[in-house]
Amino acid sequence: MIYFMLRILLPFFCCLTVVSTAAPAGWQAGAADIDISPGHPVRLSGYGNRTTEATKVAQRIHANALVLQWDQDAPAVIVTVDNCGVPSWMRAEVLKRLTAAGKAVADERFALHSTHTHCAPMLKGVLPFLFGEDLPADQQERVDRYTEELTLKIVAVVSSAWAKMQPARLDWGSGKAYFGLNRRLKTETGIQNAPNFSGPVDRAVPVLRVKRADGSKLIATHVSYACHCTTLNFNEVHGDWAGRAHEEMAMRFPGSVCLVAIGCGADQNPYPRNEVGRASQHGTALAREVVRVINSPMSPLSGPLECAVKEVTLPFDRLPAPKEWEARAAGTNKHVAYHARKHLDMLKRGEKIPDALPYQVQVWHYGSDLLTINLPGEVVVDYSLRFKREFDPARTWVNSYTNDVPCYIPSQRVWEEGGYEADRSMIYYGRPARFASGIEEIVARAVRDLVPDEFISRRMQNAPAPLGDNVKK
Repeated sequence: MIYFMLRILLPFFCCLTVVSTAAPAGWQAGAADIDISPGHPVRLSGYGNRTTEATKVAQRIHANALVLQWDQDAPAVIVTVDNCGVPSWMRAEVLKRLTAAGKAVADERFALHSTHTHCAPMLKGVLPFLFGEDLPADQQERVDRYTEELTLKIVAVVSSAWAKMQPARLDWGSGKAYFGLNRRLKTETGIQNAPNFSGPVDRAVPVLRVKRADGSKLIATHVSYACHCTTLNFNEVHGDWAGRAHEEMAMRFPGSVCLVAIGCGADQNPYPRNEVGRASQHGTALAREVVRVINSPMSPLSGPLECAVKEVTLPFDRLPAPKEWEARAAGTNKHVAYHARKHLDMLKRGEKIPDALPYQVQVWHYGSDLLTINLPGEVVVDYSLRFKREFDPARTWVNSYTNDVPCYIPSQRVWEEGGYEADRSMIYYGRPARFASGIEEIVARAVRDLVPDEFISRRMQNAPAPLGDNVKK
């Protein structure tokens, strides 16, 4: 009888054993850091008044990578680069080379953030009309050389992070910082670049914390803040406040990697500014807030990590007629004349001047715990404040300067007010005209199409705004 019962029950117990030892779903993560400081003289991007190559590295600059994987899902990669703007073609080349190296990453699962420091080397095709003249051939060669070196290093840092994958736990929280301030001041003569104490700001400092699964060691932190990286304006290589925050975190947590991105800070400047000590002050303040957040109770993140992209086109306003281009080319403003001559050259070659800009929106969500919206370009603060209102304000994180930096992306309010972010900046990016009215709604619809209903349906209607959201100072 006992033998008979064992024959019946043994398979059942075996099944129970198999089920109970199955590994639960969880995170794998790996992070890496690489020095991307130039080893040769090179022109810096960001400011058009520089006339010579930079020969001094005042602070080492970096690229950082974080590879995340939930259970058996495809890996996702976050990269931050100390540069004014990494272009979409360069990002595509990185993905191509990673695939060739056996580390394929889907387009929607690769987020590349530029810190937008104005003290990093110029890259091929980014802000091409910045100086109002062609670079000398030898200087252009060094720009092209650095561009290739940076491409190789981004591939290398992702590969290094991939090789360090280990079981991990993810948590997130939010703090706030105060050195960013709206810079669009209304005056009788128009919008000036000056502190606007009543203008909209986003104080939020969202923080992703990645630790070993047992909680014993910090692997990485990922943080962003909606503020221009323009504390400094000298002709030396420097990571500005973002680079200083990275440096401070590396000192406090040896062996961990801090990835610093920029929120919707296109119309926000750091204040005070124009001194090296100020960049250190701001970066240290941000790092201290990150430390405070990661040492406070945080919200755990579960998977899966779902990623999606959608490409739309943002139409330009009316393009100038040939005679208008000719009149501008004959004018006395160096940058306007150069911009016009370049477009006249296109017409002479029989090329069509683009009437719209391709624009790819990227949305990630970590289960139902966190929504991340990544937007290309220099995006003004209105976008982040809007998306936090429209979706769950306690679970929404918005980045800009991501995957491409083609130009400024004004909101409808900024477009109507005019000024540098709405129109004049397009000259330096080589765009033929400012955008047409209504691009904010095009971007907003694209984002809404990618955001899961759950983030809208579970929105806490009466919840307080998250730290830093829509706070004015």
